[in-house]
Amino acid sequence: MPFSLATHARLIGDNLFAGYDARHVLNGVNLAVAEGKLTVLLGPNGSGKSTLLKTLARTLTPSAGHVYLDGKDIHHRNTREVAMQLGILPQGPVAPEGLSVKQLVSMGRFPHQRLWRRNTIEDATAIREAMAFTDVTDFADQSIDTLSGGQRQRCWIAMVLAQQTDLMLLDEPTTFLDLKVQVDLLELLSRLAHERGRTLLLVLHDLNLAAAYADQLVMMRDGHIVTSGTPNEVFTTHNLKRVFDLDAQVIQDPETNRPICVPRKRHQVITESCLFAQEHSVL
Repeated sequence: MPFSLATHARLIGDNLFAGYDARHVLNGVNLAVAEGKLTVLLGPNGSGKSTLLKTLARTLTPSAGHVYLDGKDIHHRNTREVAMQLGILPQGPVAPEGLSVKQLVSMGRFPHQRLWRRNTIEDATAIREAMAFTDVTDFADQSIDTLSGGQRQRCWIAMVLAQQTDLMLLDEPTTFLDLKVQVDLLELLSRLAHERGRTLLLVLHDLNLAAAYADQLVMMRDGHIVTSGTPNEVFTTHNLKRVFDLDAQVIQDPETNRPICVPRKRHQVITESCLFAQEHSVL
């Protein structure tokens, strides 16, 4: 049975092969995005995380395999129809110079608008609620250019929220932000999943933040999914080594029971390996 038929998730990647020109990046990836959860894609640079996200978002066409949205091949569906169901925030989005926050958030309403139906009460309500949820209402009339990195990122998330989709894909939304700002954004995205029932798929680089906030982790390497599951299932010393080639201890946060990665110093790893070898040579 094809992977797509073996699950009832709304967004599914079935045996995906994709890349750029003649270079394959994804090699037979199967993924069902858990509904109403915050799922995080993890992996070293070049592992295929962003390529998988782009393929699921229909911005990159797979050379083989299929992406299904509500049981239909996403690459055979109308663009506006898809945009009413799937919101996308790419890595490092750029707004036109001088655009105000409210104008940016309003762009999220484009899939719902027609020539004879613009700036309706529904649009105004969606924009207002999105700005309130992301706490950017006070910046409504300010230019995006004048805001800090964290404030700008909340505005972009507000734009996707105004789109009023149940599914949201975000590529490295916390990159280049201070730790406190990253935490605030992940708190916001976690609330979207757990309070609003949204389904989110994120690409992140910070292992500990991913383990702290994700409901599901997906670890990738060399264009394959190596392992997936809850943070406590996936975030192990063995998996960190085989996916990231990282020597680390994994401990539990006593307050949240979430796993935490503690890298081991290089000389400590070498010393322990030598001691292990010596003990076994004596035996």
